[in-house]
Amino acid sequence: MRSYGLIALAILALAGCDSGQGQIMRAGSSSKYPDVQATAPGKAVCYATSGAENAAAAQATNAARRARGLAPVTPDPTLSQAAASHACDMAGRGLMAHHGSKTTGPAQRVKSLGYPTRLTAENIAAGPFGLNRVLNEWNRSSGHLDNIRIPQVEQVGIGRALGSDGKTMFWAAVYAAPKPR
Repeated sequence: MRSYGLIALAILALAGCDSGQGQIMRAGSSSKYPDVQATAPGKAVCYATSGAENAAAAQATNAARRARGLAPVTPDPTLSQAAASHACDMAGRGLMAHHGSKTTGPAQRVKSLGYPTRLTAENIAAGPFGLNRVLNEWNRSSGHLDNIRIPQVEQVGIGRALGSDGKTMFWAAVYAAPKPR
């Protein structure tokens, strides 16, 4: 197992990610978005997303969108549930990846919760990051901004879980647009 220092930033995005330091390629991972073994697999501490956390995610997302003249997003509890579930799954595996242990990606996860998605994107991160830090990092990363600035995105949800080492926080943000009714 390789150890990751506090300075190593390992953040991946669904589209056009910036590669962080210390990435490890795993079987089944894409060369464009490699999985990162951030901690040992083990017992994760999983958190439900608060309304304040989801509102902060929407606020940070909207700041980046406003700079490009894009419509604001609103926080969505179903998307935050999908994000929190995926963060928990990643933390339990110690693996930062867009695929879940039982899912292929964010669209499958939000559809399983009844969200009628027409577009879904995801940002993920793992490290000793609090909410403000991870939101700032995503807003400074071109690949993550590509997801944040998808013009059709209307809603966002964020989730987090603590890895087995008790230090590494796993984060997921899901950006989506529902099908028209």
